Amino acid sequence: MNETIAQIPLENAKKERLRLWLRMLKTTRSIEAKLRENFREEFATTLPRFDVIAALSRFESGLKMSEISGVLKVSNGNITGIVDRLADDGFLVRAAVPGDRRAQRVRLTVRGQEEFLRQARAHEGWISEALGDLSATEARNILTHFSVSNLMIEEDA
Repeated sequence: MNETIAQIPLENAKKERLRLWLRMLKTTRSIEAKLRENFREEFATTLPRFDVIAALSRFESGLKMSEISGVLKVSNGNITGIVDRLADDGFLVRAAVPGDRRAQRVRLTVRGQEEFLRQARAHEGWISEALGDLSATEARNILTHFSVSNLMIEEDA
């Protein structure tokens, strides 16, 4: 007999939450692997490079390296090489931060903004395709639930 998930009897809440976590993790990893493949094949780039230009796209005046790391929740060391390559490709520029000899502010160039928009359109399409079984209402309900869950987790931290 082939039961759907909805037909499996509920056990205790802890087990159901664990099942949910494992399914979310599997789904996230699967979608992320597909995104990496798509970025490599369609744009000859990487997901981390997209993440950096996406972060910078939200800040017209740019961000310091440490701020990029904070937005992406990764170490400065992870960002440095990516920023170097994006600068070499003409997608961003660095400028000295007045009063701080060691800090640099990084911002997108016009070319970088255009490339971000091109990649962002594709990214949105890939995510829509991956989550296409969800209606807009279902997506909003899940998003709302996780927004509340994140607030509770952040309060505990």
